[in-house]
Amino acid sequence: MIVVMEKDATPDQVEHMVQRVQEMGLKAHVIQGTERTVIAAVGDERVTKAEALESGPGVAKVLPILAPYKVASRELKPDPTQVRVGPFAAGAGVVGVIAGPCSVESEEQIMASAHAVKQAGATALRGGAFKPRTSPYSFQGLKEDGLKLLAQAREATGLAVVTEVMSPEEVDLVARYADVLQIGARNMQNYRLLEAAGKSDKAVLLKRGPAATLDEFLLAAEYILNEGNAHVMLCERGIRTFESHTRFTLPLATIAYLHKKTHLPVIIDPSHGTGHAYMVPDMAVAAVAAGADGLMIEVHPDPETAASDGYQSLNFAQFAETMERCRRVADAVDRVICSMEEAAV
Repeated sequence: MIVVMEKDATPDQVEHMVQRVQEMGLKAHVIQGTERTVIAAVGDERVTKAEALESGPGVAKVLPILAPYKVASRELKPDPTQVRVGPFAAGAGVVGVIAGPCSVESEEQIMASAHAVKQAGATALRGGAFKPRTSPYSFQGLKEDGLKLLAQAREATGLAVVTEVMSPEEVDLVARYADVLQIGARNMQNYRLLEAAGKSDKAVLLKRGPAATLDEFLLAAEYILNEGNAHVMLCERGIRTFESHTRFTLPLATIAYLHKKTHLPVIIDPSHGTGHAYMVPDMAVAAVAAGADGLMIEVHPDPETAASDGYQSLNFAQFAETMERCRRVADAVDRVICSMEEAAV
């Protein structure tokens, strides 16, 4: 349920109601709105009644949250959330771009990629140090050495670093090097990993599972939010269908649906969503036009020699051209592509 405080409620009254919610065995999530403060009382609501909170000091009203995902719901927070990490921002009219190779392969490769994507306008660098692969014989990543190279690239360029974490035990290790913890599609319902990421102070990029419904996707995000981490971004990377002309089917209708249901930013990954480099620019532009809060694009110095996913990676020139097209579309729909210059102001 939602405890809506009066416009003139004092901090002491808000704290008092937080304590009341906790005494009932529920978790209290305080949301500072533009006009008033609301408190999400999350847990098994069958053990309590709204009337027990309605009489509290400074309380305007108590409302039920009808959606199964509570903290992620727009019922709790009507205004869109913007996630900001260093120079990178996504949400509330700002489109953040994350770009870089699928895997960190070498110092030369990741440094060249970092400088190129920054020059083209990205504000976050992606790169896999731990790589979950379908085949156990495929390249599995450089692991901690790869994390160190990502941190080195951040030092040289100022870009925020986004990289995948695969197990609860690795969260602390990855968090020492990364700015954003990516939870991949295969781990969307790894609930112990979601909880561990929720206890971290790092922003989280949660990818939709290839066969997950959007309710399941939002409930996975709820695991992270319920642990107190409010810096969550949702990433649509395509789902499995009967189609074979693309690696996955990229449903851009997801953007509009999620914006209706949740305040969390929605990132689109056109690289995995199509699996073909020639499709990526058009889908990136279409995502911006449809209202996406961010893009995650695979970029490699030489896609033909990439250790993983070269067939869906753009080269530097293709990425620069894609960014220019995205900027023109963003301008046309009254949105802004996040830039290093704006972040420095």
